[in-house]
Amino acid sequence: MGNYAVTAGRMVPHNMVTTQFELDGFRVVRTLGVVRGITVRSRSIFGTIGAGLQTLVGGNITLLTNLCEKTRAEAFDLMLQHAAEIGGNAVVGARYDATEVMQGVTEVLAYGTAVVVEAAPRA
Repeated sequence: MGNYAVTAGRMVPHNMVTTQFELDGFRVVRTLGVVRGITVRSRSIFGTIGAGLQTLVGGNITLLTNLCEKTRAEAFDLMLQHAAEIGGNAVVGARYDATEVMQGVTEVLAYGTAVVVEAAPRA
């Protein structure tokens, strides 16, 4: 698989990723296999206190929302780097998963199938 987290240059474009198993306007010419991006994050003590204060007021807890969004984006980008590293130009069947590894520490996994696609012929 390689250490794809280190090679931060090439990446599959975001518009070439779908949760579907087909990419509209393209046809899959080769399937390369499962790709993933994993990141593990913990809240800082300041973030935990700040989020605790926000829960007293109610509503959206923006400190945690921002942390979750940043974590998912990082896992997603790592998945796209992994796909490009093995020769893909698209990812189909993209999904997320999250697991609490220990209290206050969460693993986020983005995964899908790397494929090579080409423009579908017009009818």
